[in-house]
Amino acid sequence: MYNFNIPESKKIRVILDTDLKNEVDDQFAMVHAILTQSFELKGIIPAHFGEEKSAASQQDSYKEGIRILEKMGMTGKVRLENGAKKAMPDEKTPMDSPGARLIIEEAMREDKRPLYIGALGTLTDIASAILLKPEICGQNVTVVWIGGGDYPAGGWEYNLKNDVCAANVLFKSDMNVWQIPRNVYRMMPVTFAELYDKVRPYGEIGKYLAENVVEFNNAWESRPAEFRILGDSPSIGVMMFPDCGKWSYVPAPEFDGNMHYVLNGLHRPVRVYESIDSRFILEDFYAKIKDFAF
Repeated sequence: MYNFNIPESKKIRVILDTDLKNEVDDQFAMVHAILTQSFELKGIIPAHFGEEKSAASQQDSYKEGIRILEKMGMTGKVRLENGAKKAMPDEKTPMDSPGARLIIEEAMREDKRPLYIGALGTLTDIASAILLKPEICGQNVTVVWIGGGDYPAGGWEYNLKNDVCAANVLFKSDMNVWQIPRNVYRMMPVTFAELYDKVRPYGEIGKYLAENVVEFNNAWESRPAEFRILGDSPSIGVMMFPDCGKWSYVPAPEFDGNMHYVLNGLHRPVRVYESIDSRFILEDFYAKIKDFAF
């Protein structure tokens, strides 16, 4: 690893809640988080991603987390705690899980350093933690969510679709939220050539990440021919550098049955990103995976 030192007092606590096996971008964010020295990674929660692609999507995510750690030679060195197996049935019923309990445990810990929860998919586990222990909303915790449609209208968006009830629980709560909506997380395109030049040469994990993208895109006629959007990586960027993009505060919306925003002004403000610095994020990732391989 690079031989610079970061004092423990300057590190932020981080939990990733991620639907790892849904597509092929969560894996990049997971590896980036593990390699970021300013993060004290408290755990990764493999999350469900509905039942359309798999009847056991949460377990698929867990197995992918194990695979990533194996390819990094880090088996047993990062805490994995299973998230809920499915979405909340309504806005009052939590889906208890080891992942939700990890969030509560870390949020209530006596530690002056902030806790960031990178939500790279459904919000089931975070919303369940809030319902199980409402006091976590009063702690020094920020949820960074990759999800939701374009402002101001909103509408269908994959991460939101997998648990609209959970999104309403979070956005109606007093939890600090930074939202990176669809039009912004799509500002992270990379070409196959770039991945084969900057990622694939660097260890078993680099080879897997790059080849997995190409294999995934080639298996779907609707996927682009020669590029991929690493839509979960902005979460890592803004946790490292909160001004890694333009943002503004808006009163937290609610979500209706069609996933449109209900901008009623009833809730506390949330930070909504309007742009992202892809150069900052990608160049940092490329440098870290290269260094890790050597």
